[in-house]
Amino acid sequence: MKVYGIKSCDTCRKARRWLDEQGREYQWHDLREDGLDQVTVKRWLAAVGAETLVNRRSTTWRGLSEDERRQAMDPALASALLLEAPTLIKRPVFETEAGVSVGFNAAVRDSL
Repeated sequence: MKVYGIKSCDTCRKARRWLDEQGREYQWHDLREDGLDQVTVKRWLAAVGAETLVNRRSTTWRGLSEDERRQAMDPALASALLLEAPTLIKRPVFETEAGVSVGFNAAVRDSL
């Protein structure tokens, strides 16, 4: 399992703590420090869609213009904006053999 997030994100810290407590092995990928590539972002968008992947509650989202917000929600255009501003990605993102999961709630925990 690969877990993508930002180390200062509270939800990412909760998810990593839970994975550690469960004895689950995972590879951590920090979106800021390790970067991100277009292939990965497009794979996520294809798997879960922009509605799920884009964090519309973030400070970064609130700072976007209306045009940028429309771009972020358009699957054909979103990858460029998400690469430019990875804090727009809802976190954490889990990649497993079963697929891609975003966020950390009971449904996501059950799917891991």
